[in-house]
This record gives sequence, structure tokens and C-alpha cells, in this order.
Amino acid sequence: MDKQKILIIIPCLNEAEHIGRLLHQFCKNKNSLIIVADGGSSDGTQRIVKDCIIVNSNIKLIFNEKKIQSAGINLAIKLFGFDSKYFIRIDAHADYPDNFVTELIQSAEVTDADSVVIAMDTVGKTAIQNMFAITQNSKLGNGGSAHRNISNEGKWVEHGHHALMRVSAFTDVGGYDELFVANEDAELDFRLIKAGFKIWLTSSTFMTYYPRSDFIGLFKQYYRYGIGRASNVIKHKQIPKIRQLIPLSVLPILLLCLLFPINIIFALPFISWLGLCLAYGVLLSIQNKKLFIVLSGPTAALMHFGWSAGFCRKLISKILYR
Repeated sequence: MDKQKILIIIPCLNEAEHIGRLLHQFCKNKNSLIIVADGGSSDGTQRIVKDCIIVNSNIKLIFNEKKIQSAGINLAIKLFGFDSKYFIRIDAHADYPDNFVTELIQSAEVTDADSVVIAMDTVGKTAIQNMFAITQNSKLGNGGSAHRNISNEGKWVEHGHHALMRVSAFTDVGGYDELFVANEDAELDFRLIKAGFKIWLTSSTFMTYYPRSDFIGLFKQYYRYGIGRASNVIKHKQIPKIRQLIPLSVLPILLLCLLFPINIIFALPFISWLGLCLAYGVLLSIQNKKLFIVLSGPTAALMHFGWSAGFCRKLISKILYR
């Protein structure tokens, strides 16, 4: 492993519950420089970081005026990226294995990848989070996305959850597009691949992700995901993948139901989709042997609807205001 400093970037906003634990964990990597890009926390996050800085000078706190994660990482790279070969992105609302940094660097060195992405193990701390996690881990919830499923084999991919990246590759393609409120990682991956850089989905490490804690938060999250994916489609003139077409169609088929008084056939697509979600919820409930998990069906429907609403809103606004 290179002896030069590894840049660890933690963009955050109101993460007092998690930030101290993460800093304590990653401070164990003696050869690292940890940058906390705070978007203006008001819950004590900044105080916790400043207390940690007193005992560890390898931690830096910077103010991310634009608040969003992409802007925080761009700023950290601009200020501190000149002295590092790699940077590692850490999400504040997640857990990581103790060997996370070393495994990422080893994967990068062995494969010569420009970006090493990871799988997400989604778990819940409460009953409702556990139900959300089971839904998000299912094919109905994630469409079979490679990085949403733990695998025993690494592989080359076009997209994955961001973890490690060569600073030179990141800067060569211009970093994150700060116009993206979500899906900025997929947009950057598109430019990386187009520029000839390589992305490796490692099987040697992963992250533990905790889903939203209520239905409103979950809907807002997937609404932003939909906006982000539509922004990608518009910017790069992409055609949505087959696994994205099902959730994309939800709002249109719901609107199609307005023609139900003319003929019942107009309601059949919506009834079929909703029936599929509810049936899948029953299946997951049986598989997990918990009656409560039957709510994963309506949860999947909510996720699809949020994604579709965000996607359609972005697409329509682009058409109207071009």
C-alpha cells in the first residue's frame, strides 16, 4: 500500500448520532486525512467533530455551503486532494467493517481499477426499518441492481455505490455534477466509463446501510432518486434500462385510470402492477416468517410511485421550460 495519505471524506448534515463513532473508527487508519464536509448541522455534529480534532490533527472540518453530498466531496477534493492518490467516500448514516479502507485499497491495487464500488447490506434497527430493508433488498425493490446484493465474486461494472476513487480520475472528468440532488454517483460513473476509466465492484468489503425510519422519508428519498435518474437521462440522452421502466410507468398508468369510466381496460395496467406488489409482499412475508413483512408490498408500491413521480416531474419540467 502507498504510504501517501489516504483522503477519507465524510459529507454530512445533522449526523450527531453517527459522526463520533465514524471518526473514532477511521482515525485508526494512521495514514489517513479525514475531511468532514458539514452542510450546516444544527444538532451538535460540528461540536463533536471539533472535540475529535482536539485529540487528532488528521481530522479537518470544512463548511459545505451547498449542503448536498456531491458539493461537499468536490470541495474536499479541491482543498485537500492534491496530496492523495485515492479518496474514500463515507456515508455518515451507515456502518463499515474495520478493514474497510485496507480492503478497498488492496482491491484498487490488485485490479488497477480507477474506482472501487461496494455492495450495500441494508438492515433495520426497528421493525419498520427491517421491513423497508427487506423490501429494498428484494428484486421488486431494487430491480436486481448489482450493488444492492452481496456477492462472493467481484466484477467490472458500469455503476455501483461509491467508495474509493483515484483522485486523478475524479478530477479528469470534472468531479460530481452539483446540479444533481440525487443519483450523482451514477451520473459520474457514466462519465468515467465514457472517458475510459474502469469501475470494480469488490466482494472483499461492503457497507451496512440503514433505511429511512418512516414512510414519508422513504417516499421523499425515492422521489429524489427519480429526479436524479431523469436528470441522467436528459443530460446524457440515455434510454432507461428495463428494470427502471416498471417503476417509471407507475404514475402514467395511475393517470390512465382516469379513463376508467370509459372502459375498464384503462385500469388494468395499474391493477396488475398493484397486484404484483401486494403478492410479492405476501411472498416476502412467507419467506421471512413474519406477518408484518406483508407490508413490504405496499412499501414497494410507495417506492415505485415516488421514483416515478420524481422522474416524470423532472422530465415534464424539462419539456416545458427548455
